[in-house]
Amino acid sequence: MSEATVLVADDDTAIRTVLNQALVRAGFNVRATGNASTLWRWVSEGEGDIIVTDVVMPDENALDLLPKIRKLRPDLPIVVMSAQNTVLTAIRAAERGAYEYLPKPFDLNELIGVVRRGLTVPHSREGGTAAEPEEERLPLIGRSPAMQDIYRVMARLLQTDLSVMITGESGTGKELVARALHDYGKRRSGPFVAVNMAAIPRELIESELFGHEKGAFTGAQTRSTGRFEQAEGGTLFLDEIGDMPPEAQTRLLRVLQEGEYTTVGGRTPIRTDVRIVAATHRDLRQLIGQGLFREDLYYRLNVVPIRMPPLRERLDDVPDLVRHFLGRAQSEGLPAKSLDAGALGVLKRHRWPGNVRELENLVRRLAALYSEDVITAQIVEEELFSERPPAAPAGDGEGGEPAGDGGHGESIGAAVEWHLNRYFAAHGEELPPAGLYDRILREVELPLITASLAATRGNQIRAADLLGINRNTLRKKIRDLDIRVVRGIK
Repeated sequence: MSEATVLVADDDTAIRTVLNQALVRAGFNVRATGNASTLWRWVSEGEGDIIVTDVVMPDENALDLLPKIRKLRPDLPIVVMSAQNTVLTAIRAAERGAYEYLPKPFDLNELIGVVRRGLTVPHSREGGTAAEPEEERLPLIGRSPAMQDIYRVMARLLQTDLSVMITGESGTGKELVARALHDYGKRRSGPFVAVNMAAIPRELIESELFGHEKGAFTGAQTRSTGRFEQAEGGTLFLDEIGDMPPEAQTRLLRVLQEGEYTTVGGRTPIRTDVRIVAATHRDLRQLIGQGLFREDLYYRLNVVPIRMPPLRERLDDVPDLVRHFLGRAQSEGLPAKSLDAGALGVLKRHRWPGNVRELENLVRRLAALYSEDVITAQIVEEELFSERPPAAPAGDGEGGEPAGDGGHGESIGAAVEWHLNRYFAAHGEELPPAGLYDRILREVELPLITASLAATRGNQIRAADLLGINRNTLRKKIRDLDIRVVRGIK
């Protein structure tokens, strides 16, 4: 491998120099060029053991050159690097037979590792024949490192039928990933069928997935096809898989193991050819520990895990997302809008408990409700923070309100974030005045103690036990917070 020759193509002289030095130090021979025509000549003459090429070059786009290289030398691995770091770049590179895609900037050690693997792994991949997707229809938006990792995994999966498990908070775009895997994968000519486990009554999930025979249960007047039959030859997306009841889990495991299933009330096994992509916002390992999810099914589904990062972990993607949502709103008939730098700054400081869905809803609201062509920071602050109670009950996270997945602890945490976000939006990076602890504590204690007293009908001894505090401490807090105690009838 030390005698292997790497063909490097990049129109940036500085990048060619850096790559040349790094690869030579790693023990490779290097030939470098700044144009696609020279690269093609070298490949045609049989030179090189692996290619490292940029996408955009002065004479030709390297992605257009890839199919020619694959046809002439199908065993020559190609590493594509690009500063155009969108999911479509990764997808197009994979479709045209690239061995690996590296978004710029990248770590040189990572490149060396990719080159070494490319030289040792047998490589013969035929490019896909998908139509060129339009840029404005990007299935996923974001150039952050977290999203680049997802794009690279997706690109590797397009020509496979491996089961995929997508995890992440609500509103992060899990279904978008599932759709992209289908729309740009080898099953794109087949159906994409999505089913949400949490939206179906538990007693009907088996019938929904596998279908049922006439008379299989009360009310089954005719035979009904299930989602597996509807998705035949395509992709079945099982959203909120953590809500699947045990009986349905057992049936699904059989499908994954044997490639066949029976309808509810049926006896004849039915062969199936469906790719499974599952998603959840829940911790499946915790559910396994509680006996609520089968461990063997988890490993069957979790062949390739993809974690969707919350928006707060990829705030640099906010401007790209805003432009995308504004463009979509305009295409749907809403007025053209833009956000000034101050408004984008406010959005990048927000914590986004509702994730990308919350941001999309906000952008649509801005486009629909305001007459200004340019949205300012003041408008965004009013939409994000005005008329919002500091400690709202946990909600679904949309619209930017303090929310969680239903737990009171998450709601309290959202209230704290709300206070800090509101202050930072108005004062930049300046720290808020002292006393935040006491203010938050008071806002939490007052409703907590009031609710405890109401639950115990004013019995302070029982309320103190419920709260886990001393009775004298409770009495003092009742005085300090000026809580009116009303005793109920027992």
